[in-house]
Formats: sequence, C-alpha cells, structure tokens
Amino acid sequence: MRANGILLPVSSLPSKYGIGCFSIEAYEFIDQMKKAGQKYWQILPLGPTGYGDSPYQSFSTFAGNPYYINLDQLVSYGWLTKEECENADFGEDKQYVDYGKQYQNRYPLLRKAFANSHIAQQDDFWCFCEEQKEWLSDYALYMALKGENDNRSWEEWDESLKRRDPEVLDQKREELKEEILFYEFLQYEFRKQWDALKAYANENGIKIIGDIPIYVSFDSADVWADKKLFQFDEKGYPTAVAGVPPDGFSADGQLWGNPLYDWEYHKQTGFAWWLKRLESCFQMYDVVRIDHFRGFDEYFSVPYGDSTAVRGHWEKGPGIEFFQKVEEYFPGKEIIAEDLGYVTDTVRKLVKDTGYPGMKVLEFAFDSRDSGNAEDYLPHNYDHNCVVYTGTHDNETVIGWFCEGLLEKEKQSVRAYLNDYVTMDDQMHIPMICLAMRSVARLCIIPMQDLLGLDNQARLNHPSTMGTNWKWRLRKGEFNSRLISDLYAMTKRYGR
Repeated sequence: MRANGILLPVSSLPSKYGIGCFSIEAYEFIDQMKKAGQKYWQILPLGPTGYGDSPYQSFSTFAGNPYYINLDQLVSYGWLTKEECENADFGEDKQYVDYGKQYQNRYPLLRKAFANSHIAQQDDFWCFCEEQKEWLSDYALYMALKGENDNRSWEEWDESLKRRDPEVLDQKREELKEEILFYEFLQYEFRKQWDALKAYANENGIKIIGDIPIYVSFDSADVWADKKLFQFDEKGYPTAVAGVPPDGFSADGQLWGNPLYDWEYHKQTGFAWWLKRLESCFQMYDVVRIDHFRGFDEYFSVPYGDSTAVRGHWEKGPGIEFFQKVEEYFPGKEIIAEDLGYVTDTVRKLVKDTGYPGMKVLEFAFDSRDSGNAEDYLPHNYDHNCVVYTGTHDNETVIGWFCEGLLEKEKQSVRAYLNDYVTMDDQMHIPMICLAMRSVARLCIIPMQDLLGLDNQARLNHPSTMGTNWKWRLRKGEFNSRLISDLYAMTKRYGR
C-alpha cells in the first residue's frame, strides 16, 4: 500500500510553553494530518537530552524527555496552577526553543507538581515502576547522582560510584530516595501522556514512526550501569568511540564520541540488551527507524581521545545474525533501515536480506558533495520497498538546499530531471515534493519545513555543529487549511 506522512519532532510542535509537548496542539496536529490524508507521523528519539540538546545524545535509551510532559495536564490534576505555568519564562520566540530557559524554568514546575502529586500513594505509579524496573531503577539513581555531582557525567564521580560499589549505591538510594522518586514520577507521567497521544493517533489512522539511535550517550545510565556492553578497558574508559569518516560534507569526518558495542559479548548473551531496547521501542512506536543501519554491517571506530574522526577505521558489525534474532523475537514488526551515507555492496545486501525498506533522500541525488551514491537516490532507480524523503532532520531544507547549497550546474540538473524550467527558486519545494510522492516508493515522508517551503533558518540540525540545532518550531496557524487542502490533493493525486 502506498502511503504518505510528515516528519515533525515533538519538540517542533507549537505549544504555549516554549517547546512542543503532549499538549492539545499535538492532538490538533494529528487531526490536521488526518484531514491532509496522511498515514504516518515520523518523530525523532523521545529520550531526555543532555549536552547539545540532541535527541541522539540521551541520558537513557529507555527514558522519556520530561520537557514533553504537558503542563496543562498537571494543572488539570490540581498539581500546578495556570498562573504558575504562564508566569514561567520560557522565552518570547515562538519559532525556536530556548533550551536554557526550559532547563531553568520547567524543572521547578515539575518539582512543584511532584510535591503536590503524592505520587507514592498511587498504585498505578508503583505498577509502572515495577514493570519498568529493569532500566528505571538505574536511570532514576543515575539522574539523582548527577544532580548531587553538579550534573557531571559518571566518569567524574568518586571511584566507588564509578565502579558501582553495591554498599555505596544502597547508601545513596536511601539518601536520595526522594530525588529518585521524582525522576520515577517524571517517567510515569511522560509515559502516561505519550501512550494517550499515540492511542489517539492510532484511532485516527495515523501510525507513529519512532527513531532508535544506534548508539547511546557516554553520559548515560545505560553505559554507567553495564560497561560490559561496550568497548571499555580495565580502567573503565573507552578504547574507541563512534563516528563517520571524512566526506564531501565534512573534511574531518564526524566524531560522535559514543561508546562502541562489544559485539562479541552481545552475541554471547543472544543480543539480550538490544532485544530489550527494541521491545521498549515497539511499545512506544508503530514503526521503528533504525538509525545508522550500516553500523550493523561495519562500524567506524575512532581511537578514544582523538579530536577528529580522521584516524578512524572500519570494523565488522554483527550483520544478519542480529536481525535474524530480531525477527525471531519480533516477527512482522515494521522497521525502516536508515541506510544513508556511503553505502557499500555489503550494506545493500544486509538491507535486502532483512527485507526492511531503506531510505531515499532526493537531495542526495543531485548534490556533488554526496559523490558516492547519487544514482541510488534518483527515483527511476527505486524499487517499491523503500521510504522516500525530500530531506531528513540532518539535511538543509529543500529551499535552503536549492537556493544556497547547490552549484548552478546542479540546479540545472534538478530542473532537467524535473522537466521544470519555470518554477521560481524559492518555490522548488513543490515539484520536489511531487517528485517524491509520485515515485514508486511505498512510503513518502516530507519534513514539515519543506511542506511550508522554508529556507535554512528552519533547518533542524547541522551535523558536527552545536549551539543552533534542534530548535526550530512550527508556529500555530502555519499548517493552515490551504496547505492541508493542497497536501490532501497531492496525496490523492499520486495514489497515497
């Protein structure tokens, strides 16, 4: 079945309090998607963000971001007042998130709500804690210890905490029990609100595409709780970290810095940790997009301590053995393989052997900076089993790309392929969206910024940079009745 969807992170939804969340605006967005004939809503990872505000660098791969908790819902419970929420300073700019003000002013409200909730008296809360204890206990303790250690990462803590001395941890659990309870409360409320929003989406014929980063953050409960999962030395430090090699977009490559997996250990355990991680995702989402899929074929290993990815090299990943185990435990579950970047024949074979749809990004088909695989992204080379995008969260918007990123000869190539020499440059998003929709790809996902025809001021992320990413927001009224009507007409025209 051919279908269409929209890429819009939860953080980019309009809302009253400075960042998109599980508020009435999220429900209204689902209503708008339904009117526009869309079947899928793709979001980014929902985890609690740390340094750099990236959803791909989370304090836990299992936890949810407290920023997404709807404050109005807490008001309805009587845990906060409307005045307390409205008087908090979340910034005046409705188009960009101010993460500093979110951190400074949202947490005090969440703490007030926690104090007024008397959550420890609620049986549902304790049931949730018991169901999620395998990760929640370590996560809540980790966050409480971070707070006690000026929010520093675990490698800067006392040795007894770094090595998880059982007696010391028991002592800390007693000393910090109220703070631990607070972080458990946040996860309970997050999950309750998210489950309600997802149920509403499903009731209205919208499936949620969630995103699982291949790697976890060094500063995370996941790493602190079980270093055996990763390539660490006897002193408790990584021997190598993740990244990608130099390419046309980055001369030094990208140094992500995430710990690399000890895949031999994972094989010995039957990939137990990964299966738990995927199980959590399948509880949260209808479809899971596995980020950086090629890392399961080969992953790029950079010596720990290097300042760039230049000295990195490729290592073999777990390959098809891992995905056979995934199919055994989760038969028939929908998975998308993010197979972007320089794709080798072995990666292509792995994607084909899994049966997962890969990703096609139209911008890559015409951009000389992506010199290795341009032919793969031209629609006449697609097969049905793929997902097509104009661009992703890591790309320029179509208008920014066409007007600012391309050479004149590349613009001519785009126009020639589209057989379109008339459309103004700042309207090129429309034929590009039509090109994606009429392709044979079974699923077409368009970023909201491209539907709106916005330039690079609306770009969500510029890889290998910090300070300006993950901030763009949809303003109330931008996804209006005219755009909804036009999107519905295009969706119907191309049989989606």
